[in-house]
Amino acid sequence: MNVFKPEVFQGNLSNKNYFEGWYFKHVSKDLEHVYSFIPGISLNPENPHAFIQIINGLTGSTQYIEYPLSSFSFSKNTFIVQVGDSVFTAESMLLNINSPLIKVSGRLSYSGNVKYPSSMVSPGIMGWYSFVPLMECKHGVVSVSHRIDGTLSVNGEILDFSGGKGYIEKDWGTSFPESWIWVQSNNFANSDACIMMSIAKIPWLGSFFTGFLGFLYYKDTFYPFSTYHKSKITALNLSDEILTLGFKGKKYQLKVTAKLKNSGILLAPKSGLMSRRIKESVDSELEIVLSDHKGTEIYRDAAFRAGLEVIEGIFEIVKIKEKR
Repeated sequence: MNVFKPEVFQGNLSNKNYFEGWYFKHVSKDLEHVYSFIPGISLNPENPHAFIQIINGLTGSTQYIEYPLSSFSFSKNTFIVQVGDSVFTAESMLLNINSPLIKVSGRLSYSGNVKYPSSMVSPGIMGWYSFVPLMECKHGVVSVSHRIDGTLSVNGEILDFSGGKGYIEKDWGTSFPESWIWVQSNNFANSDACIMMSIAKIPWLGSFFTGFLGFLYYKDTFYPFSTYHKSKITALNLSDEILTLGFKGKKYQLKVTAKLKNSGILLAPKSGLMSRRIKESVDSELEIVLSDHKGTEIYRDAAFRAGLEVIEGIFEIVKIKEKR
């Protein structure tokens, strides 16, 4: 495992009950095309294979295309992953998907990538948790935000993503958490901000704890909110398709209000097997408010084409922990 390069392939093909996947989100400049592509591998005794998973954020339609494990290749030194005839890096994505389910071809290039801060004691979004062994799932942010150029052909329709915005993250380990919330957008109405926040049930030594991580990026500044920063969850509620999240850090407070919209079904790993079915929206809407502890508002904006996953067991877990 390369702790200081979380973007590269962390496993090896002899791993058992293991998964690794990268999430490439693309939103066109006019917000009319929203596609996420997820290349990865599933290593398990039942059906070891590589895959590319696709979600159309506007319609919610999804496809899961399996490839033989022999079609998966990677570099341990730089971020480059190939599945079949498709190649994924931090600077570009070359797609050549030809299956009965969907046909996608084309190349998108990325520029102006914003990287999440890294240091010797905090190598990425997981902070010092990056060094903790035996965690069932680890997370990395490859590109907070970048410009997209290029076109894709999807079932013969040409989609222009030039001038749009992209985002790349990844996960690896044995299983996704039992329950979680994930929200992300870098398509804000009045700024080039980006937000990603995630709360999850983290198994640990026969028990569990509620862990969370994420950030707001605004005017070239990262505002982190996470367990390892000793931040606190101040609000967590879902009512009438409106999700409310609140976080308090050392200096700042963040409130996120999300409106759930179209969603599609994606496959998620359990013991390396892509057997769970989860709902993801890439078409939700957010309102973000950043303030200091006196309540002075620093930043407020609306975001569109937001990624959103809500696995509802997390609500009861957080309530239990708060009561304790």
